[in-house]
Amino acid sequence: MTATIVTIFLVVYLGMILGGLPFLQLDRTGVALLGAIALISVDAVGLEEAAGSIHLPTVILLFSFMVVSAQMRLGGFYDWVTHRFVSLSFSPPGLLGALIFGVAALSAIFSNDIVCLAVAPVLIDACQRRRLEPMPYLLALACASNIGSAATLIGNPQNMLIGQTLHMPFFAYVGEAMVPVTFGLLATWALITWQVKGRWSAPASAAGTFDEAARRTDEVPLDRWQTTKGLAVAAVLLVAFLVGPWPREHVALIGAGVLLMSRKMHSTRTLGLVDWELLILFMALFVVNHALQQSGVTAAVIADLAAAGLHLDQLAPLFGATFALSNLVSNVPAVMLLLPLAHHEMAGPLLALVSSLSGNLFIVGSIANIIVVDAAARRNIGIDWRRHATVGVPVTLVTLAISAVYLALRVHFGASGG
Repeated sequence: MTATIVTIFLVVYLGMILGGLPFLQLDRTGVALLGAIALISVDAVGLEEAAGSIHLPTVILLFSFMVVSAQMRLGGFYDWVTHRFVSLSFSPPGLLGALIFGVAALSAIFSNDIVCLAVAPVLIDACQRRRLEPMPYLLALACASNIGSAATLIGNPQNMLIGQTLHMPFFAYVGEAMVPVTFGLLATWALITWQVKGRWSAPASAAGTFDEAARRTDEVPLDRWQTTKGLAVAAVLLVAFLVGPWPREHVALIGAGVLLMSRKMHSTRTLGLVDWELLILFMALFVVNHALQQSGVTAAVIADLAAAGLHLDQLAPLFGATFALSNLVSNVPAVMLLLPLAHHEMAGPLLALVSSLSGNLFIVGSIANIIVVDAAARRNIGIDWRRHATVGVPVTLVTLAISAVYLALRVHFGASGG
């Protein structure tokens, strides 16, 4: 049975690497789900055991904030904010800075994927109106959304998983993450500004690419009531997370329920923006990883690596493993694999920061990157892997270096502040 479990696990994670399986119409979610089904089918995991292996608080928290973020998108909040940013009478570098920090703030509270989905088309049209080259702003949008999502335990799915599993205090983590995130955003602005070398204006040939019909189709007008309702619920949730004794998933689920009770916005519209595939991916990977851990293979591999001098529960090897696995199998599966090794008091912040920041390396490292690239393609703006890498690679290396230095200083001077 152990050989069967290991084989299924390896096939699933091969699918995570490839984004699917050869000759089959499966994406990562389909591969993970098929793996969980196979494990149940061969009695490697019982039905009740499979259900029990799913970390329900994380799934509930993720679902709840998908509802909150969907509310903000349907209320036109993201479109309105984007228009406000690009209408500022800033110089192009100043506008880039405002965009980077604004997107980061949104991504720290709402889903970075939905933020990019809503902001990208509006940003492109606004840049074309101002005759600005949209490329640096689009790359900044992708990078800032990933960096900003690292600032809180609700900024992205893997951070939610880390926070819920390790029972990390919300405010304490924000305090840890704020320094590397802030310096990372400043470094991102400096790197992109340096690469542009003053060439901010779009070529004259690009002036005719503005598509007014596409703009009207994509743009969501501001609904002040729905936006206020969403912001109020988000604010209450943040306050509850900071000072309340209640479980985060309970409070978040109540907030989602409040938003779904609407006289004007049908629940099908809100639930239609929930990323059900991501939720299924989470649940299936919980089952697959649980089966491997129960087989004893994981413990044996960790012991063998430790005997060879590689102690993955120590911060430096954990840092490297998180970076490598996040780019190999993507950040959520990587975090699921490494969470059992998070014994050090700084392991939680390390996992959250490194897995989030690693997403900027290549286009496929983050769903947010893919969303921005797809939005650009629909406006006839090509961002291939080479163009993305010219920004993504240095941004990733610099932000990870900043995080490494910060974490090293925190450990050296005492994680508890001593």
